[in-house]
Amino acid sequence: MATVGLCLPQLGPAVDAGLVREFAQTAEGMGFDHLWVQDHFLYALTQAGEYGGSATAQPERYQSVWAPTELLGAVAAWTSTIRLGTSVLVGGNHYPVQLAQRLATVDRLAGGRLDAIGLSVGWSVEEHRAMGVDPRTRGKRMDEFVPALRACWGPDPVEHHGPFFDLDPCLMQPKPLSPFRLMSGMWSEAGLARTAAQFDLWNPGSLPIPTVQQMLGTINAQRAAGRAPVEVIYRVALESTAGKRMTVDEVAARTAEVRDAGMEGVIVETNFCSEIDSPAAWLAMLASLKPVLDAAHS
Repeated sequence: MATVGLCLPQLGPAVDAGLVREFAQTAEGMGFDHLWVQDHFLYALTQAGEYGGSATAQPERYQSVWAPTELLGAVAAWTSTIRLGTSVLVGGNHYPVQLAQRLATVDRLAGGRLDAIGLSVGWSVEEHRAMGVDPRTRGKRMDEFVPALRACWGPDPVEHHGPFFDLDPCLMQPKPLSPFRLMSGMWSEAGLARTAAQFDLWNPGSLPIPTVQQMLGTINAQRAAGRAPVEVIYRVALESTAGKRMTVDEVAARTAEVRDAGMEGVIVETNFCSEIDSPAAWLAMLASLKPVLDAAHS
């Protein structure tokens, strides 16, 4: 058995509060295991470099993105049992002290249901510059971002000192009700080493399952002795940002592969489906995903 999560409606002009609430409550009633948010805050009209390393421009859906922690806070209040997560937050879009407080607050609102915090280094030069962050430092900054976050969630007094973040002894409340699991969204050689050193989970996107298994072996071979192996939560999109389409049955089959490979679960992404142009279309897509649940839970 594997878990199945869904990316919340978050991108594009069809998203509104009523849709998010109905989507979250319907997904909870259908038996989905978790709901996830992602993280972008501007659409560059002139873009430096490639989108995600693979395209000359961002998909138009990114022209409107609801903020992740605020969206999770609302969903925490609108649901009661389904778990929540971030897949993924971009380190350069945040500072660890403020992010630690926001996520701990969401967890308190959700009664401890904020389970996994996904983080990655990001790709957008423009977003980094807008935050006053040098994009050339994003990897080294992430190396310090994670221990700074963990310090904030640890016992008071909190203290952290490093080249990027400096926090003198202080009290930081609230704390999460239970420790968060951290999930890496990094795939480079340096990112895999970072995953082995600092993270509990890995999100490999939609790479082929044998490739994921091979790369996971590389991660866990670097894992410190005595630490639990890194687990995988796999992400699969009905329509990719490049327009590649999968049917629901194909997503169900990929989910069965994930289950059979012993991976923890999947996240199903539908934000980029071209036919979703209204709240009704969002909810119709959700209703169509029951075969994915059946494949994971069988």
